[in-house]
Amino acid sequence: MWARYGRRSRDVHAMPRLTRSGLAQAVDELTLRDPDLRAIVQQFGPLQPWYRPGGFPTLVYIVFEQQVSLASAKATFDRVTALLPQFTPQRYLRLDDDALRGAGVSRQKARYTRLIAEAIIAGELPIDSLHRRSDARARELLTAVTGIGNWTADIYLMMALGRPDLWPTGDLALVKAIQAVKGLSERPDPRWLEKLGEGYRPFRSVATRIYWHHYLHN
Repeated sequence: MWARYGRRSRDVHAMPRLTRSGLAQAVDELTLRDPDLRAIVQQFGPLQPWYRPGGFPTLVYIVFEQQVSLASAKATFDRVTALLPQFTPQRYLRLDDDALRGAGVSRQKARYTRLIAEAIIAGELPIDSLHRRSDARARELLTAVTGIGNWTADIYLMMALGRPDLWPTGDLALVKAIQAVKGLSERPDPRWLEKLGEGYRPFRSVATRIYWHHYLHN
């Protein structure tokens, strides 16, 4: 199966990662299943790969994206990056409150990202080996750190680890897009969303990205 949609590493412990060709094939399959998804792709064009490199900087970036606009998060991340000769947990912990606040990092997110840096240094969050863990185990390790909830963990798994079957129902952009695309008078509840997502397995991450495609163009 993964020979069609992705590539499994020769490391028997590595988990499937959606490749560029796998993304295109998954889009083809999903748009055959759901005419609404097909209409999104036809209207707004093909999806572009959305991968980010795995590691501490990307996890920090995703924390910065919590509950703010993408543009605001990127601006904050860029300012923090400019302060660091190397974006490592050790270097990050050397930034004091004034430096982070000056870059636009809120007090709460400064605390969260420092806790993440400390967890990585202590070995409690094995960030460099998460690609060898199942979705459930990787999420468990991530969410054990204060400041990383299910949304942050799912976005990291999708974007940094390329996991093909995540369905982040707590993502407001996804929920708003589904409401608009499906013509719902009210925002769908979690049970309805989970039922919808079942029809997109094993490519719920790709279905999510198609809905985001709609959201970003409206």
